[in-house]
Amino acid sequence: MRYSGTLLSVSDVKASRKFYEDLFGLEVFQDYGKNISFSCGLSLQEDFDWIAKIPKEKILKESNNMELYFEEEEFDGFLRKAKGYPGIRCLHDAVEYPWGQRVIRFYDPDGHIIEVGENMKMVVKRFLDSGLSMEQTSKRMGVSAEDLEKLLNI
Repeated sequence: MRYSGTLLSVSDVKASRKFYEDLFGLEVFQDYGKNISFSCGLSLQEDFDWIAKIPKEKILKESNNMELYFEEEEFDGFLRKAKGYPGIRCLHDAVEYPWGQRVIRFYDPDGHIIEVGENMKMVVKRFLDSGLSMEQTSKRMGVSAEDLEKLLNI
């Protein structure tokens, strides 16, 4: 058995498709009308209540108990793009965590939490470019120098 992807319940598959294509550059792999699969493994399903045989009122908006996570190499550029996208509702502005990664969280059109984080390889490069040594960077991020080397070689 293998994991195949994540399916989100959406109220308007065309609007959600546009959101994920425009903001994240996702490419559609399969389009069955009310069900769309992107090449990355994310799928969107309109009328999820009917498919799953559960009452419509059980489909929750903003359940806030999971998130889709994306990493972005050009984090500052993405922030500008997201802030200019119509209707984006942020949970918080960009924050930097103790390990140095910057992230932002917002809702998609159906209230699913989206987290976009700075690509970890870019975090390492940012620290090294600022003059930190590999040892200082590994301490700052709380990981071994060997793990940083692996990350840089991916």
